[in-house]
Amino acid sequence: MRVLSGIQPTGRPHWGNFFGAIRQYIDLQEDNDGFYFIADLHALTTVREPDRLRGYVIDAALDLLALGLDPAKATMFVQSHVPEVSELNWLLLSGAPMGVLERCHAYKEKKAKGLPADAGLFTYPVLMAADILAYDSEVVPVGEDQVQHIEVCRDLAGSFNHSFGETFVLPKAKTLVDGAKVPGTDGQKMSKSYSNTLPLFCDDNLDTVKKINKQIMRITTDSRPMEDPKEPEGDHLFQLYRLFADPADTEAMAAKYRRGGFGYGEVKKAIAEASEEYFGPARAKRADLEQNLDYVHQTLREGAQKARVVAADVLSRAQKACGLR
Repeated sequence: MRVLSGIQPTGRPHWGNFFGAIRQYIDLQEDNDGFYFIADLHALTTVREPDRLRGYVIDAALDLLALGLDPAKATMFVQSHVPEVSELNWLLLSGAPMGVLERCHAYKEKKAKGLPADAGLFTYPVLMAADILAYDSEVVPVGEDQVQHIEVCRDLAGSFNHSFGETFVLPKAKTLVDGAKVPGTDGQKMSKSYSNTLPLFCDDNLDTVKKINKQIMRITTDSRPMEDPKEPEGDHLFQLYRLFADPADTEAMAAKYRRGGFGYGEVKKAIAEASEEYFGPARAKRADLEQNLDYVHQTLREGAQKARVVAADVLSRAQKACGLR
């Protein structure tokens, strides 16, 4: 199957990003035709400093490669390096109902909070649809909060097909149920918006483990006495631990919770050790990649070349269908 998804270069990814989306990229590349892009056009709605945006794009490429995205198995590229997507965006935008866009979550949430919402945010779902449709994508791995945008994409593609004949492949969303349940340091869903994230990598790669372990030890917990038994389900420390632990270790930790007689510090230490074992190889690989940026840039160039061939064919098909060619 043709699989596509993108990651916004707006800062370092956190555990929620990995377990909610990035891990799916890595798994799906094995037996599918994967197209994964760094969404710098989308990032323009929030990142207004050019040098910072350029840095974020390279950071995102480093992160994806370090976490296991393999250019021999999947195509990785920068969104803006495929201009056909922007042209396709206009074809879709010209027929996008205002009411549909007004009901989209990101726009509604900003408006409800009294925050400024520009046209880029308002039309975000249309550009996202262009990203997906440009590559004849069949499956789009996303977090649960992005499923609505896939539905908008299907609606726009279906409307175009109805008006101009069968042109676009209708994609399906693939969600990871547990991906939306990664709790942050305060127990809420892990999100940059809540400032409660645990990063995969830090700016100083040599100090990553120390910094992240400090954050883990500061995770908010309740004040129940150590001797009290505790129900593991619903406890955010337990939820974090089982992201990394195998079934046997997870069950052993659950039994400890129900038995009582332990401090939350033990669980935090177990999370720190398990997460370092899990992400340690990726952190080492990222450090190596930072010393070989020529390879990273070449990977992005080759990915964009391959992506443009596919997108140009889809754009030509759409142009002919609606009378532009």
